[in-house]
Amino acid sequence: MSFRDLRNFTEMMRALGYPRLISMENFHTPNFMLVSEVLLWLVKRYEPQTDIPPDVETEQDRVFFIKAVAQFMATKAHIKLNTKKLYQADGYAVKELLKVTSVLYGAMNTKGVERADVSEEDSSKFKFDLGSKIADLKAARQLASEITSKGASLYDLLGKEVELREARTESLARPLEINEAEKVMKIAIDCVLEQVQKTKDMLNNVALDEANLEAKIEKRKLELERSQKRLQTLQSVRPAFMDEYEKIEEQLQKQYSSYLEKFRNLTYMEQLLDDHRRIEQEMFEEAANMLHLMQNRLKEEEQHLLKSGNNDDSDIEIQEDEGSDSEVEDRQIMKQRTATETLLQGRAGARIVGTMQGGDTEEDKSPHKSPLQTPDPGGAAKRWFGSGSRG
Repeated sequence: MSFRDLRNFTEMMRALGYPRLISMENFHTPNFMLVSEVLLWLVKRYEPQTDIPPDVETEQDRVFFIKAVAQFMATKAHIKLNTKKLYQADGYAVKELLKVTSVLYGAMNTKGVERADVSEEDSSKFKFDLGSKIADLKAARQLASEITSKGASLYDLLGKEVELREARTESLARPLEINEAEKVMKIAIDCVLEQVQKTKDMLNNVALDEANLEAKIEKRKLELERSQKRLQTLQSVRPAFMDEYEKIEEQLQKQYSSYLEKFRNLTYMEQLLDDHRRIEQEMFEEAANMLHLMQNRLKEEEQHLLKSGNNDDSDIEIQEDEGSDSEVEDRQIMKQRTATETLLQGRAGARIVGTMQGGDTEEDKSPHKSPLQTPDPGGAAKRWFGSGSRG
């Protein structure tokens, strides 16, 4: 900050017409209110239509104000301002203010603008408020359209002026005959009298129509009263079939309740039947699997016994034993087939209760049993399955 800058700034502001007197002592200490007022005045002087908020009460408002002014000067006047120095609002801000004031002062000297005191009120008079002129604008448009239409009709009439001028001249030049004028007047009078008579007849007819309408209205009113009375009597009288209707309605309600109960029972029984069939199917599959496992186990035991037979016996005894073993095996296979067929028949319909033990054979009756003969575990399984099917 220098003394020359302060002097030049104060002289330029005075020349530009700033309404307030600026002293050189105002910028020894920070004075943001004065800087903001000068900036706003310079912006309005550069472009009166600019809308920059003048609020500088809080710190945020001051920062926003400085940024808005700097952005405006950069875009409109191509003047780059240091926002930090402007925010200091002391002698360093004067250098930034000189950038704007020097441009305005130079423009004033170049164009020869007279030095006058121009305030914000004087600059605001050049504003044009379009919002208040909308009604006038609509009226102007309507008048313009009417002027156009009237001008077009006037142009057409002026085009016919040549023909009309001749007819008008002939009519004025022709002498007026009293007899013809009297005849025309009588005809006009007769037409007017005829129209008057028609109007009187119409008035008389209107009176007659009015009387007829009033009579019809009275008749309709009487019919309406009779209908209302009949409706009241019908509403007060109980119909003869109402008792029977209520009884039938009660019976229908009972039948519906019985139907609902039976439908629920039927649904429940169907569900139980499905569960029972599913359980039987599971039991059947389990018994079939168990029989299959027992058959495999018996085959494995027989093979093991055949391999681990007594080596001390003779070949004949071994052959006899093998023959007896083969007979025992065939008999057991026949018993298992019979049990499986019995299970299938029981699943299809009839249930057969019995055991898997067949009749006694000669070998069973003989006191001497084969050393390879083993107990039949399938009988116990069949007895278990028979008891399950009976349950």
